[in-house]
Formats: sequence, C-alpha cells, structure tokens
Amino acid sequence: MKKKPYDYSGFSLSRLNEPRFSHIKLLGGWIFYFAMYFITENLIPPEKCHPIHCALDDLIPFNEFFVIFYVGWYLLVFGSLAYTLFYDPPKFRKLQTFIIITQVIAMTCYIVYPSRQDLRPAVFERDNILTALVAFIYSFDTNTGVCPSLHVGYSLGILSVALKDRELGKGRKALLSFFVLMICLSVCFIKQHSALDVFWALPMCFVAECLVYGRDYWLPRIEKRKAGS
Repeated sequence: MKKKPYDYSGFSLSRLNEPRFSHIKLLGGWIFYFAMYFITENLIPPEKCHPIHCALDDLIPFNEFFVIFYVGWYLLVFGSLAYTLFYDPPKFRKLQTFIIITQVIAMTCYIVYPSRQDLRPAVFERDNILTALVAFIYSFDTNTGVCPSLHVGYSLGILSVALKDRELGKGRKALLSFFVLMICLSVCFIKQHSALDVFWALPMCFVAECLVYGRDYWLPRIEKRKAGS
C-alpha cells in the first residue's frame, strides 16, 4: 500500500519546537557539516595532512565506470532524506541522527588527524565522458579530509534504516545492498579514497548504529534472545 505524505499543513518556523515538526530541526546538522567542511578544506593545508595508503590501494586499478555509483550516492542521500522527511518522519529522525553522528566523528578526525590521499592518476588512460566526470569531481572535491569516508558512512546509514523497514520488500533491500556495496567500492576505484578510509568508516558507523538503534532495536532483541535461551 502506498504511503501517504506526512501532513505538514500549518507548518511555520515558529512551530519547530512542536513534536509534530521538531524532526525538521535535524536538518540543521548540515549547516554544521558545511561549516566544518569549509574550515577543514581551507584552513588545513595539504602539506599538514597525513597520507593515507595501504598495500591494497596498489592492487585496485583506476576504473572510471565506478563514477556512476559514486555520483549515484548524491541521489541516494538526497532521495532517502527527502522521502523519509515527507513520508516517514520517524525514519527521517533515525537516518538524519545517524548522519549527524558520522559527520561529527569524521570532522573530528579530519581536524585531530588531518588526512589526504595521493592516489589520483596524473593522466587518464582513456578519454571519455566518465573520465571527464571524474576530472570534474576532482576539480571541486580535494584529496584532503578523507579518513574515515563519509561516502561510506552515509551509505551504511541509509542501508541500516532500509534493512530495518518491515514494509520494504526483500528484493528492494537486496538491490539497495548491492548499490551501497558498489558505492563503497567506487570510492577506491575512482581513487577518491584509500581502502583504509573505507575500513575506518566501519567503526564510525558502528558507533552511530549503537547510539541511534541500541536501545529501541538491538537491546530488545538481545534481551529476547537471552530470555529464550
């Protein structure tokens, strides 16, 4: 059954503190993120950043095909937030809180331990629309502030919300899981991140998962399992 849009009739900024509309305030987390992004990108020079590299990075070839999934991430994040905001505010609250936690952790890491990656190819072996898109991404997204990867963090947060949704079919969950996996791989294949950035995103997401879902999702299941043993 198709969900009905959430009723935002009567909304105004003066009513943001009302329970009915209070979840909208979580969008303010993006103000913090973009402010911190500006600071880390402009006030921490690349030469002050620690290079992130591991042996696995040398085994992963550059492949511009993965830019399709990398760019698809932007649509996934925007679409997930917009859909839950307008159709399922409780899930929006969970998702946006998860995202805020990953933003705070990642930005703290970028400031305390500034990072960069030096993996980008100097010259593309092929000249096509996909390499042109990668070059465009390189032009505005610097190679600093990379560990842990927020591309991975946001994606796993979206997947976490989706997998807990009983109304979402197994087919859609499987498709989303595949898409998130490809996004996580894409950051390495287009040389935007080291494999270490992906790895360190996992404990970041684990913290977010525990804080967002620990009490009302995982703890009841643990207690139920103990009671049944």
